[in-house]
Amino acid sequence: MKMMFFKLSSIALVLVSGCVFSFFLGFLRLNYPSLKTYPVQGIDVSHHQGEINWSSIPKEKVKFVYIKATEGGDWRDPMFTQNWTGAKNSGFEVGAYHFFTLCRDGITQAKNFMNLVDTSNGMLPPVIDLEYVGNCAARPSREEFLLQLSDFVQEWQTFYMRKPVFYTTKEFYHDYLEGTDFVSYSLWIRDIFAKPDVKDYPSMVLWQYADNARIDGIKGPVDLNVAISGTIK
Repeated sequence: MKMMFFKLSSIALVLVSGCVFSFFLGFLRLNYPSLKTYPVQGIDVSHHQGEINWSSIPKEKVKFVYIKATEGGDWRDPMFTQNWTGAKNSGFEVGAYHFFTLCRDGITQAKNFMNLVDTSNGMLPPVIDLEYVGNCAARPSREEFLLQLSDFVQEWQTFYMRKPVFYTTKEFYHDYLEGTDFVSYSLWIRDIFAKPDVKDYPSMVLWQYADNARIDGIKGPVDLNVAISGTIK
């Protein structure tokens, strides 16, 4: 009996370890939204993905690509231009995003992005990435953050003549955006565990459902996303 228990326990441990290992390597995910339910799916990339073979990315699974352009007040993604050109030339809908840092003023950050990303016709709405991971350690007060974000958004809307989309996590949304005028802006919610409830995020247009997936054309892990209603406004 003890020997049988030991064998079963060992098998279970191997299976669990295999699942965990596969998850962290990107071969196993918690979400598998179907193309039938979400026909408009896409990826977001940056220099972390390295050289991308755009012609190998399956177009039946990837309709749009968001590309990191800038971060903070002066940093530019070294792969932005190459990724932008490669994605456009391969027929994907493209958009750019800025990683908003909590320790730089909004106007300086907005201009950093505007000086790199022009007002190309057909470009998807620009995105402001709002999250804690990889951000400055010091967190501003809600009032100070909203002031800087307002300055940023005003600069962008004047330049691009359209509202940005806010990419954010549930935690950041509840800490800084919930209950403000910004809840009316289109949201791109990250949740790799389960689909966010639209009742909690009525303006959600995009859902990032995986952050370590594997697809043809990209050697390492990549983020996967779906358009909730089949379009990105």
